[in-house]
Amino acid sequence: MNADPIAIAQELLRCPSVTPAEGGALRYLETLLKGAGFTVHRMTFSEPGTADIENLYARIGTSAPNIVFAGHTDVVPTGDVKGWKLAPFAGEIADGVLYGRGAVDMKGGIACAVAAALDYLAANGGKPKGSISFLITGDEESIAINGTIKLVAWAAAQGEKFDHCILGEPSNVHELGDTIKIGRRGSLNGTLTVTGRQGHVAYPDRADNPIRGLHTLIGALMNEPLDTGSAHFQPSNLEFTSIDVGNPTVNLIPGEAKAKLNIRFNDCHTQASLKQLVEQRAAKASAGKIRFAFEWQPSNADVFVVETGPFTELVTGAVTEITKRKPEFSTNGGTSDARFIKNHCPVVEFGLVGQTMHQTDERVPVADLTTLTSIYRRVLDKYFV
Repeated sequence: MNADPIAIAQELLRCPSVTPAEGGALRYLETLLKGAGFTVHRMTFSEPGTADIENLYARIGTSAPNIVFAGHTDVVPTGDVKGWKLAPFAGEIADGVLYGRGAVDMKGGIACAVAAALDYLAANGGKPKGSISFLITGDEESIAINGTIKLVAWAAAQGEKFDHCILGEPSNVHELGDTIKIGRRGSLNGTLTVTGRQGHVAYPDRADNPIRGLHTLIGALMNEPLDTGSAHFQPSNLEFTSIDVGNPTVNLIPGEAKAKLNIRFNDCHTQASLKQLVEQRAAKASAGKIRFAFEWQPSNADVFVVETGPFTELVTGAVTEITKRKPEFSTNGGTSDARFIKNHCPVVEFGLVGQTMHQTDERVPVADLTTLTSIYRRVLDKYFV
């Protein structure tokens, strides 16, 4: 089988798998992995009011330990393709750089993991000294309801046991080998609504403009830090992301004003304690004069951190041996599917450099694909001693 990460990445990039479309990416991986002797399962998960999502689980070997490579083949939209140097779904290379939507986030990482596994199997008679698995979803870039969270539950129901996992998200910041993610902050979304009294702008004494109250509460909530950080995490952060009054008329004081917010929070909080803290601060700022309410969206993105130990040391050692750099442990960034996998086994995130993810001209040096494949291969060699 073809163990060339560049060729595998090109084939994956040519699949237009913008969430929720499968785009042929999982079909390609199924063919590739079956050809190498993996048992491959394809399943579609559904939820009322959401798009159906295709997923893949593959395993070779029947004994422990079982190391899992996890990731997603879905990608974000390309935006205006006229702004791209090379077509986003062509998988083309220019000046030693591979361009395409998903090049670093994270089809490139999947390609490296597959190539490393195929190369390891070829060098070991087609059988691992344990098991190698792939846990691939098509729902990471969206609401993450019909993807990994259900895929790991399905696997557990089939009696599958995971011992350790590498999630190939683009963890590195500046150069390959600088960062391993061992946790993620939680994410909580909400809407703040301030209610006033509608009226004519010429008679403000007969109305109550909710924009004033909303401005007061936004200032109070953004000016005071939520915490000062913790041992593994930077300070939690609250950001208002939109303000909506819904008023098309210039001579009408509106009766209501809304603002959406997102909080990325650390292990100083739970979702419940964080909601309580924000609501208490708003109440204090309102001084009983502003009528407000919060509507919190359900969230499956809780904060977590993985305890370091033999597996994190093994991955760190492999990275250092190949890159000559000792990576730092980090919990920065957004959410990832590691939050679902960590309930089943220890998981670390290590993939490509994430500088161009979600950008026009998303790209990766082909040399980085070769190096990441070597790192994953070294992990397998050290894991199956």
